[in-house]
Amino acid sequence: MKRSVRPSRRALAVTTATAAALALALAPATGALAAPPAAACDNRNNNTIAKLTQCVSADGVKQHMDALQSIADANGGNRAANTPGYEASVDYVVDTLTAAGWKVSIDEFDYFVRAASDLQQLTPVAATWENEAPAGTGSSDVTGTIIPVDLVLGQPNGTAVTSGCEATDFAGLDFSGEADIALVQRGTCEFGIKAANAQAAGAEAVVIMNQGNTPERSGVLTNITLIGANPDELLIPVVGTSYEAGASLASAGSTARVNVPEPVNYPQKNVIAELPGKNTANVVMAGAHLDSVPAGPGINDNGSGSAALIEIAQNMTKLKPQNTVRLAWWGAEEEGLLGSTAYVEELPQAEKDRIALYLNFDMIASPNYIFMVYDGDQSGFEAPVPVPDGSVEIEDLFERYFTSVGEPYDDAEFSGRSDYQAFIAADIPAGGLFTGAEEVKSDEQAAIWGGTAGEAFDPCYHQACDTIGNIDMHALEVNSDAIATAVLAYSYSTELVNGVRGASVPGGLNLPDPAGPQDTWSAGGGGLSHDHDHALIAG
Repeated sequence: MKRSVRPSRRALAVTTATAAALALALAPATGALAAPPAAACDNRNNNTIAKLTQCVSADGVKQHMDALQSIADANGGNRAANTPGYEASVDYVVDTLTAAGWKVSIDEFDYFVRAASDLQQLTPVAATWENEAPAGTGSSDVTGTIIPVDLVLGQPNGTAVTSGCEATDFAGLDFSGEADIALVQRGTCEFGIKAANAQAAGAEAVVIMNQGNTPERSGVLTNITLIGANPDELLIPVVGTSYEAGASLASAGSTARVNVPEPVNYPQKNVIAELPGKNTANVVMAGAHLDSVPAGPGINDNGSGSAALIEIAQNMTKLKPQNTVRLAWWGAEEEGLLGSTAYVEELPQAEKDRIALYLNFDMIASPNYIFMVYDGDQSGFEAPVPVPDGSVEIEDLFERYFTSVGEPYDDAEFSGRSDYQAFIAADIPAGGLFTGAEEVKSDEQAAIWGGTAGEAFDPCYHQACDTIGNIDMHALEVNSDAIATAVLAYSYSTELVNGVRGASVPGGLNLPDPAGPQDTWSAGGGGLSHDHDHALIAG
């Protein structure tokens, strides 16, 4: 059943007073004027919404995406953290933004890499099982007895799996030995909760097996984290593995070796570019992660968001903003939001207080796209994280933009499952755009946005085929202009977000009341599966 359109309390009349608060007044609708020659964009001050959105184009954004593709092609096919491809991507952003006149700096952060973990079954059969150590694991080499914890074997079946989700799951099991290895199964709760409960019960190591109820949930668990509702890194080694391995390890009399080596630090880089404003105490931030996964070049995820910010920065170079504008290209997002988290956590509180808001752009050109806005007012999804005050107003601005250009939109769950997580944890207002990842497009969504029902929004998500051919130019054009609109508007005033008065945007902008989301979601996620690689949920 569709939800009703947003309540009228969210409607904001476009009066003179409101326009002053938004720093937005009347102007031609975006896209109403033909784009000027490139030389004109290079040489003029794009200080109005109309000028900036004329000059920011999908073709311009794609040129930067082409460059990122070339970097991947020259460096083993990817731009992942701690690879030459990522270093070359950093150099490209630094060189491009420096040439555009921005103040560019490198923000280094710790990036710990482990040698491959080991999972060897010793009895009743001898086998070496493929595995991966999750983020947040401890390090040690443990050889001992496997103790299964509330497993549901004989998969697939319809029985709910809650293995390790409660401390009582470990009651009656003997973890008093010196080398006991808990075997828990994916399902229902976060991986970190399962592992933390096992540690509290006395286990010296943990093996997390996949659930096995579908082919997609049967292989080796990879790219997962133990940090979430469980806030602390584990003190004991933890590995994820396949359902097949878990079923074998669950055999009576099973013993095994779990070895997770100590990590080695290979510092990585965020790129930070700043355009100083008259008010240096009120900073408008926007960011996108620059790294890809190791499997591919990451051109939609997230060359699209990264390239859009580069294109916008180049076209804002002559701007004299009221508020300081700071753009960020984050490293190691695909490894667990590491770059953005380190950046925010290392800021003194006084520096955090300077940040008026943060805008996040992760996957804005999915080939089977729908337009989505982070659901700050929770009209579509109850957020699983705190939503800082001011986030609703950011959502409102994006919704007004989509309404102004006649594009339907929907909610994306305000989940913290991208680089805005650290900002909202610091109570900084946030918002952003998203066009979908591995979730499958419904018939209803295909009827609204076109594309193919029954296929993922991004069929090449986290794969080698996430190339320059894996984007939609219309989605890229619309979202790039939406980003440009928000960054420029907030560069003049953030009053509705954080109460800091600014200045009116020259020329202004006429934005109608939001049309309201399409309400095409029946469950959370908003384009991200609950099993999305950055997710903490095991079920």
